[in-house]
Amino acid sequence: MQRNEAPGDLELVRRFVNTRNIEEGSEELHSPDSLLTWFAGMDLLNEDGATADEKDLELTLALREGIRDLLLANNGEEVESAYLRELNRAARSVCLTVRFEHDGRATLEPESSGVSAALGRILAAVVQATDEGTWGRLKVCTNDACQWAFYDHSKNRSGKWCTMEVCGNRMKARTFRQRQASRNGVSHPAQQERE
Repeated sequence: MQRNEAPGDLELVRRFVNTRNIEEGSEELHSPDSLLTWFAGMDLLNEDGATADEKDLELTLALREGIRDLLLANNGEEVESAYLRELNRAARSVCLTVRFEHDGRATLEPESSGVSAALGRILAAVVQATDEGTWGRLKVCTNDACQWAFYDHSKNRSGKWCTMEVCGNRMKARTFRQRQASRNGVSHPAQQERE
């Protein structure tokens, strides 16, 4: 397991959120075809010949950004009500049902097919991680220019950045510069813009 990878099915959620790379400005899910390709690559489509349209793409992106916002909340940020509304709207379109295994364990399984089933599997992984107590460790980097999803492996669950070497150092240097500027009576450039 790599340093930022999440255990079990939670890794699917991490990879899903990271289909948008904010720092690089890239988007893996840029069309209905790319959506199907990504879902197929993650073994989330349960049938051949699945189709997707712009509405499926819009729904998927809303779900992803809603989950990203929840992962920011796992890192101490406030949940944006607009993202939560969109997340709940997207989740309503996915039909999950409880299935019982031979060992008596209950799981959530999609009742539908295609894109809806793929999104259902992602949401089922979120619910499972919540039940297992691992959900709170899946976070999004607090560097606004990054927001990469990562799994916090620290003992005290205090990880704030995807990597200390890159985002951690950037954020600490930014905080240091802001403190120095305020001590010297110089307002920070962001503060000057507001004035």
